[in-house]
Amino acid sequence: MTHQSRTGSYAPLPSSQPAMNGRDQAGPLASFWQRRQRALAPWLFLAPALIAFTVYVLVPIVQSLALSLYDWDGLGKESFIGIANYVELYHDPDFWAALRNNLIWLGGFVLAIPAGLFMALFLNQQVFGIRLVKSLFFFPFVISQAVIGLVFSWFYDPTNGLLFHVLHLFGLNGIAVLSDGRYATWGIVIAGLYPQIAYCMILYLTGLNNVRADLIEAARLEGAKGWSMLTRIVLPQLRSATFIAVVVTVVGALRSFDMISIMTQGGPYGSSRVLAYYMYEQALSEYGYRMGYGSAIATVLFAIMLVYIVFVLVRIYRQEKERG
Repeated sequence: MTHQSRTGSYAPLPSSQPAMNGRDQAGPLASFWQRRQRALAPWLFLAPALIAFTVYVLVPIVQSLALSLYDWDGLGKESFIGIANYVELYHDPDFWAALRNNLIWLGGFVLAIPAGLFMALFLNQQVFGIRLVKSLFFFPFVISQAVIGLVFSWFYDPTNGLLFHVLHLFGLNGIAVLSDGRYATWGIVIAGLYPQIAYCMILYLTGLNNVRADLIEAARLEGAKGWSMLTRIVLPQLRSATFIAVVVTVVGALRSFDMISIMTQGGPYGSSRVLAYYMYEQALSEYGYRMGYGSAIATVLFAIMLVYIVFVLVRIYRQEKERG
C-alpha cells in the first residue's frame, strides 16, 4: 500500500509486520554456522591437511599391515597366510643382520648431536666473516644425499681415493672400506653423519641466539666459566633444541636407505643392509617380489618407530602440562 508525497511520487507505507533479519532469512544452516563458527573454523582450515594425511599416510599404513598377512608377488592373486611372514622373519638371519645394522646407525648417528653442539659453540662468535663460515658448515645439509653418497664412494676408493692417498702418506696400505663387510656399515654411517652434524649445528645455533644474556652475565659474576657455564647455564636453555635434534637424528637413523642404495646396494653380501633396504629388496627388486614379506618388514620397522614416537609425544605432553 502506497501514499502520494508532496513531490507527487508514491512511497510504500510502513509495514505493520516486523522485517525478518538476515539470519532467519538464510535458514537454520546459517544460524548453526553463527553459533558454531568459532569451533568449526579451525577444522575447516585443517581439513585439507587431514584429508591428505589420511589418504597418503594412514590408508597406506593400514594397507601395508593388511598386506603383511598375505603371500603376494604384486601381480597374481594374493593368498592369505596369517602371521607366517612374521614367523619367517623371526627365523631369518638376514632380517636380524639388518636390524643390527639399524642399531649401528642409531649408535653412530647419536654422535651428530654433541658434534653439532660443539660446532655451534665454535661458530657462535661475533667476528668478521663468521656468516660465510656458517654457510660453509651448513652446506652439507643442502646437498642431495645421493651426491654425498657418490662423493664418499670416491673418497673411499681403495685405489685412487683421498683416503688411499692419506694412508699412503703415513706408510699404510689402502682399505677397501665399502668392499669389506667389517667396515662397510661404519663407512656409510660416517657419510651420513656429514649432513646430519650440519643439521644439528643449525638447530643449536638457533637455540644459542635465544639464550638469555642476563643469565650469562650473572653466572660470570658468580665465577662460572667453561664447563660449568655450559652445563649449568647454557645447556638447560638449549633443551628444546636438543629434544628436536634427538628426534630428527633417531628417525633419520631408523629410516636410512638412500646412502646404502648409492654406496653399496646392501653389500658386500648383504652386510650393510638395514631394514628399509631389506624391505625394498624383498618387495620391489629382482631378488624377491614378495610384497607380503616386504610389508612384514615394513611393519616391524614401523612398530619400532611408533614406540619411539609415542615416547616423544608423551614427553611433549608432560612438558606442556608442566608449563601450563
